[in-house]
Amino acid sequence: MTKNVGTIDRFLRAVLGVILIALPFASGAALFQSGIATAIAVIVGIVMLATSTMRFCPMYRIFGIRTCKI
Repeated sequence: MTKNVGTIDRFLRAVLGVILIALPFASGAALFQSGIATAIAVIVGIVMLATSTMRFCPMYRIFGIRTCKI
């Protein structure tokens, strides 16, 4: 896999991933009272953390986007 996620993009993905994982459990918002919304938020958060860690985003590859320097 060729890296296609840059440093700033990687940082933002990591922060957003942590927020999405923690939000359903810490916020007490009515939106997260249903299990489906909680599951979606946690899954998206895990995907964001994974793409941040691997520095590779499959969607970027499909659309030809690259935010990192070669």
